[in-house]
Amino acid sequence: MRLLLTAVLALCLPLAAVAQDEDDDDPGFGLAGILSAGNKQNLPPITLSAGMPLAEAPLSLTSGTYYEIEIEADGSQELALVGPEFFRAVWIDGIVIEGLEVRPLGLDSVEFDEAGTMEIGFVAIRPGRYELRVPGSTGDTQRLEITIE
Repeated sequence: MRLLLTAVLALCLPLAAVAQDEDDDDPGFGLAGILSAGNKQNLPPITLSAGMPLAEAPLSLTSGTYYEIEIEADGSQELALVGPEFFRAVWIDGIVIEGLEVRPLGLDSVEFDEAGTMEIGFVAIRPGRYELRVPGSTGDTQRLEITIE
C-alpha cells in the first residue's frame, strides 16, 4: 500500500510543479482579487424621473467584472426600480446612500421617496439577459435591459 501511495505521489508532484509554474506567469487580479482597480468599471447612471427614460442604452456586462452604477432620482415622483432576477445574478459589494454604506446579502428592489443618489457596487456573476424596471409601468423607456456575458 505504501509503495502504491509513493508511486502515485511521484507521478503527481511533477504535474503540480508544472501547474504552479504556469500560474506564476499569470498576473491575475493581484492581491485584491476581483475587487482590484484594474477590474473595475463605472456604468452610465440610471435616472428615475417621471416620464423620462431610465437610461440611454441597454447595458452589456462581463461576468467577473466589478461595476459601480449610480441611480439618481430627481424627486418628481416617488419611484422604485425592481429587478430580482438581475440582483440574484450579481454579487452586491455595497450600496452607498448619502455617505451611508449598506452591505446587503440580497436585494429585490430600491425605492426613492424624494430626490437623491444611490451608488451600487457589484460583481456580475451569472450570464444571461435581465432587466431593471419601474414597477407597474408598461413603457419600454421605463425598463433597462442588461446582458451579462
